[in-house]
Amino acid sequence: MRVHQLTFVALAVAAGLSLTACRIGEDGAAHGGPSSASIPSTAPSASAPSASGDGSSSGGSDRSGGKGSAGTGPDGKGTAAGAGSTENGKAGKCRTDDLEITAIDSTIGGDTDGTVAVRLKNRGGGDCTLSEYAGVDLRTSAGSLSAQRTGEHPGPTVLKKGTAVSFGVTYPLNTTGGSGVRVTGLVVTPPDETKSVTLTWPGAATLPVTDGTGSPIKVGPIGSAGQGG
Repeated sequence: MRVHQLTFVALAVAAGLSLTACRIGEDGAAHGGPSSASIPSTAPSASAPSASGDGSSSGGSDRSGGKGSAGTGPDGKGTAAGAGSTENGKAGKCRTDDLEITAIDSTIGGDTDGTVAVRLKNRGGGDCTLSEYAGVDLRTSAGSLSAQRTGEHPGPTVLKKGTAVSFGVTYPLNTTGGSGVRVTGLVVTPPDETKSVTLTWPGAATLPVTDGTGSPIKVGPIGSAGQGG
């Protein structure tokens, strides 16, 4: 009986192990199916979501950057920047080389003083600014005479490209009957410039002799003689 019982127990244990093995095998097979399915579950979590996440992030960044750039023009920011640029790049000073400088006699009959109008024409590539007074010197047989400013302060003048403006130079007429002081040339230095231009003097040939106290030559501010054109 004991032998039969032991045999039966052994058979029962063996059967149990066999069933356990079967279950393990079945579980393994069951896991084997999902195991292959676990690849997609890993791929979507690692590949698909992260790739799409990264892509949408950089894409969003690119798009927002693109909108920012593209929005500048339509929003008027470009115009504002242009306006700011224009303000920062205001018309510079008129340079001697960019000016055509001429002079004519503009004395009116009956005047006690003679007048010469000096004309400055902007022949440069853009607008430029002239500050109130130019430097004026008369070359004479007695030496150089510097003109004194009349004292008005109209402020700077913006000279548009291709336009001109004039200022006046006044001097005493020689009515003494003597030979006076002979004028040989007119030297003009544009405002804020150091380069001068020497012109033929278009006014009266002589000036009266003075006692040497102060200059009898006066220069008006830019725009004081007629209008530019």
